[in-house]
Amino acid sequence: MSALTLYLQAVGLLGPGLPGWEASRPLLAGQAPYAPVPTAVPAPTRLPPAERRRAGGAIKVAIAAADEACRLGGLEAGTLATVFTSSSGDGTNCHALCEALAGADRGVSPTRFTNSVHNAAAGYWHIAVGSQAPSTSLCAYDGSWGAGLIEAATQARAGDRAVLLVASDAPYPEPLHRTRPLPDSFGVALVLSPRPGTADLARLTLDLCAPDAAPPTACEGAALEGLRRAIPAAQALPLLVALARGEAAELGFEARRAVGLRLRLEPGTGAASAVSAGAAPEPAA
Repeated sequence: MSALTLYLQAVGLLGPGLPGWEASRPLLAGQAPYAPVPTAVPAPTRLPPAERRRAGGAIKVAIAAADEACRLGGLEAGTLATVFTSSSGDGTNCHALCEALAGADRGVSPTRFTNSVHNAAAGYWHIAVGSQAPSTSLCAYDGSWGAGLIEAATQARAGDRAVLLVASDAPYPEPLHRTRPLPDSFGVALVLSPRPGTADLARLTLDLCAPDAAPPTACEGAALEGLRRAIPAAQALPLLVALARGEAAELGFEARRAVGLRLRLEPGTGAASAVSAGAAPEPAA
């Protein structure tokens, strides 16, 4: 793959101690202390009541991140092609299905089955926004964030259209949690465009490489670094930190086995106003 250049139009975020992109910018920029309190996942108000009741936590965190990105970017959500990526999908439904199959009657709820498929979050999102735009759902285990970023960038360039990338993870219940210990829910959404706009947050250049040529970038603070290591979708954090600080950066990510992803970030015109808005006030003279 030759280098791909994209323009970042908007961001959505939800995770432990990170209650949205706007509220989290000062925390990520180091202007306020970060504390990893449990993720508070809001109800997906975009969904019709029946689908809202059926949606599990994994679906809700993905929709929350996607919703914020579209709102902050002033974008018409129903027009955007989407890429949804998750390392595990909906662990709660996986657990419930395993329980049902281990029971006496082995009966599986149709609703549980519908919500267990890996593209459930994408399906609910497209129902919520009334979209018939193209959608891709993928999984690359712990490399799902990087793989999703490559897929979204490729689709944006090939289709000459903006693409909404949503990466999310949610924990499994016990006993699966012992095998796959994801400590909390995390979701991040980026809107990537192949064309520059008047208020882009950043210009991103992506290039595949050998893993040792772009090892995964770590976060400076111990708490954020612990979060990045614990939840695959949170591997996006170094990118979010650079955006929050309005800094140029050279970042590395895991994409898939034996493949690395090098990303160069150059702040856009929209980044300066975002950083200014999130900055702490100057002390009085």
